[in-house]
Amino acid sequence: MTLVIGLTGGIAMGKSHAAGLFRRFGLPIFDADAAVHALFRPPSKLPLQIERLFPGVLDTDGGVDRRRLGAAVFENAAALRDLEGIVHPAVFESQLAFMRTAARIGVAAVVLDIPLLFENGGERRCDLVIVVEANPWLQRQRAMARSGMTASRLDAILAKQMPAPEKRRRADFVLHSGYDRGASVAAIRDLLRRIDGWPERAWPDRWLHR
Repeated sequence: MTLVIGLTGGIAMGKSHAAGLFRRFGLPIFDADAAVHALFRPPSKLPLQIERLFPGVLDTDGGVDRRRLGAAVFENAAALRDLEGIVHPAVFESQLAFMRTAARIGVAAVVLDIPLLFENGGERRCDLVIVVEANPWLQRQRAMARSGMTASRLDAILAKQMPAPEKRRRADFVLHSGYDRGASVAAIRDLLRRIDGWPERAWPDRWLHR
């Protein structure tokens, strides 16, 4: 059995940094964003499927140009649903492959780093969920520093994400970001001690056999 830890948090809350710290403590990480990036490049077949839905979104290398794709689905709920209908199953297959590998080598615990974990019901596949949270002012400052981000775009992204108070309510643990590096390392070390011996109930046979 393997402990399945869900790691989530809103945009610019510090989740990726937290995932990196968990990796430093030796826990394998499934990074959903990285999986999408890989699936958007050849030799993945996903770019051609996306091009059929949204013509003109491929770059010269045959991969998905994320800016063009974003423009095609931004504020278009139907288009976004169509895109998610092909991307989400592909990401889940990548997650299955990750979990099967972890099962075969007998890993004690893994982290599923998934931004929309609650929004897509992914918490059902986790033994516990950690939510990373930062001060809203700091979150906004971090987000606005990203390339291509605007206030209206950020507001639209936040509107599609579960509000922070609801994430806190559903979480087993809340990890606060925005502190110095030493404090963050100490917080994760303490959290790992607290979950030592946590019941492992989420691990299904299909991780191994599908």
